[in-house]
Amino acid sequence: MAKQKTTTEEPLEKQLWKTADKLRKNIDAAEYKHIVLGLIFLKYISDAFEEKYQQLLAEVAQGADPEDKDEYKAENVFFVPQDARWNYLQSKARQPEIGKFVDEAMDAIEKENASLKGVLPKVFARQNLDPTSLGELIDLVGNIALGDAKARSADVLGHVFEYFLGEFALAEGKKGGQFYTPRSVVELLVEMLEPYKGRVFDPCCGSGGMFVHSEKFVTEHQGKVNDISIYGQESNQTTWRLAKMNLAIRGIDSSQVKWNNEGSFLNDAHKDLKADYIIANPPFSVSDWGGDLMRTDGRWQYGTPPTGNANFAWMQHFIYHLAPNGQAGVVLAKGALTSKTSGEGDIRKALVENGFIDCIVNLPAKLFLNT
Repeated sequence: MAKQKTTTEEPLEKQLWKTADKLRKNIDAAEYKHIVLGLIFLKYISDAFEEKYQQLLAEVAQGADPEDKDEYKAENVFFVPQDARWNYLQSKARQPEIGKFVDEAMDAIEKENASLKGVLPKVFARQNLDPTSLGELIDLVGNIALGDAKARSADVLGHVFEYFLGEFALAEGKKGGQFYTPRSVVELLVEMLEPYKGRVFDPCCGSGGMFVHSEKFVTEHQGKVNDISIYGQESNQTTWRLAKMNLAIRGIDSSQVKWNNEGSFLNDAHKDLKADYIIANPPFSVSDWGGDLMRTDGRWQYGTPPTGNANFAWMQHFIYHLAPNGQAGVVLAKGALTSKTSGEGDIRKALVENGFIDCIVNLPAKLFLNT
């Protein structure tokens, strides 16, 4: 009997990545990610706006106004001004000034939507970005989830956004670990903690993957997404912008995801928060964390962490922010299990003796981009 030949087609996001990566030319991944992810975000908010716009257009006879911003606000849809709508930009994609049009579009959207102020990338008119490649990129992104309903479109765009974040993290190597935790690790933490309801906190939130998967977990288990509220902090402003976009694409309220460049130790943005769940992957073994300025900080209840290593400062920061019945799932460098430097052994002993440690999961080697 003759065997039937099966051809497996590459998933959409893989095809898109290959094409987008080909257009990169003389721009490194760190810069290029803001261009691509910025366009995916623009497409998402434009799609959502367009769907509501068409609905209002059909109701004009009943007094609806498609250009009334409040109509969109009421439905949690971002208002997109005329010159920032995707079909307008796509019509200009072949013009040499396309970069300027996209930057102006980003600017216009920020002006109309307070929650996006200072979030969107305005990097499209730079000289090292070839206008022809940008036009091709706009066409490419324009084909994602074309003609789908908003729910499907948002899901596909969200998925593509997440996939691209991971691919950019790989392309950036060690630096990619600053904004991306491998998906398998995030899923493991979320499945272990089961954050169904309550306050979820990540004080080193990167591009927001922990929050996205917490919300996904709740919906997959038929829970109510509105039962959880998220709190976060990030010290790298460009990473914080990625987080805000990543969350907005999924309709997750990110008003409590804060940025300041001092970071969680020196400038705790959620001083009074007691969280039900903390899910975090802090940077491993950071030596320059400001420990010498904080020798008497109230968070160090189980011993003063060494100035040369932030691992046990993070651990105590998490414990300080837990509600009485709260749980934390965090990733630490393996060395934190055995280190004795500058009192780390004593802090570890105090944490174990006080019953804080429920279990330790040993992850395989070479799992993280930054190790």
